[in-house]
Amino acid sequence: MTYDDYLDGDPVVVTAALTGGVHGKEANPNLPETPTEIGRAAAECEEAGAAVVHLHARRPSGERSFDRERFQAVTDEVRSRTNLVVQHSTGGTGAPLDARRQALRTDPPPEMASLDMGPLNRYRHLTSENTRGTIDALYDEMAERGIKPEMEVFNDGHLNEVRALLERRDLAEPVYATLIFGGGTTAPPSPRNLLTAADHLPDGALFNTLGFGRHQLPLTTMGILLGGHVRVGLEDNVYYDRGELAESNARLVARTADLAETLGREPATPDEAREILGL
Repeated sequence: MTYDDYLDGDPVVVTAALTGGVHGKEANPNLPETPTEIGRAAAECEEAGAAVVHLHARRPSGERSFDRERFQAVTDEVRSRTNLVVQHSTGGTGAPLDARRQALRTDPPPEMASLDMGPLNRYRHLTSENTRGTIDALYDEMAERGIKPEMEVFNDGHLNEVRALLERRDLAEPVYATLIFGGGTTAPPSPRNLLTAADHLPDGALFNTLGFGRHQLPLTTMGILLGGHVRVGLEDNVYYDRGELAESNARLVARTADLAETLGREPATPDEAREILGL
């Protein structure tokens, strides 16, 4: 994907990351945690212009859950209220492989699932190894269940791992990668680093731009201009403006959709996203 794709006015796929697995209502009371709250938030995001919803499950206490039944409850709520593309998270800081597989085992399975492409440190106490063995095991189950991987690239070294996976496995086209910028072992957030990462993706790959915190708005704007797709939501950024908590995931999505339209790219509908992503 290049600036030429932007000039062609191709639709932009907006992903809404609703809740995540790290911070909760203590960070922003508007962050959804229960299946009902997540389902309602997803419906609001679809109306605001989202095409894909990135889902985590939470326990009744609000803590992250890897339980298949909790994922089932969340995805059932989302599917009953929306036509959004359902994407489950298989990320897991410190979680064993079998726990991370559970997100792939709902009925029906998600259309997409995240696939972390290498080791990751975040904050003081969170780490995720993501060995090649883990990546292959999760990818193989995705392939068996007809789930498209959304390869999460947290730094430039993970771009090497994208190419390495393509050498080990036969991924269906188009290859889809999310370029992530923030703190810890994620790539340092800057326009130059986004350009570099996009330039080093395999030929023909589609990319999604994710910036944590205050970097969400500028980097997703740049992603739109580079012909890419974007991810926003309270998982990645609990603020709407400096010192102003976001009222909802939908408000972040609406700002992004309006911006895309202003820049000459319409937000893709869920069915258009399915066609773009080869689902």
